[in-house]
Amino acid sequence: MLVQLHKQYAPQGLAIFSVSLDDDADMNLVRRFLARNQPGFPSYRQKPGIDVDAFYHGVNPAWTGSMPETIFYGRDGRIVGHFIGEQPRAAFEEGIRQVLSSPGAQTSGH
Repeated sequence: MLVQLHKQYAPQGLAIFSVSLDDDADMNLVRRFLARNQPGFPSYRQKPGIDVDAFYHGVNPAWTGSMPETIFYGRDGRIVGHFIGEQPRAAFEEGIRQVLSSPGAQTSGH
């Protein structure tokens, strides 16, 4: 669904990236998932051995420890919304609308 949404909203300025917090033992599954789905947006992996809680609280100070989490950042870098777990497409589209209407959304280059 994220791949489809990226294709649909990228022309309007949406940028998506993913961050994997998976353990080394699960990286083959991650690689297969990415190869099968061809996301078309950057996919990163947290550096192995770092404190996951500290990392995630740096990404979203309101993090409760649950995953997966989707965070919506406006063009100004501020969090404009987030949710935990799987959500219907309509929830993602609402988050995307918030991002696209956030401060700076009418400027280019972000």
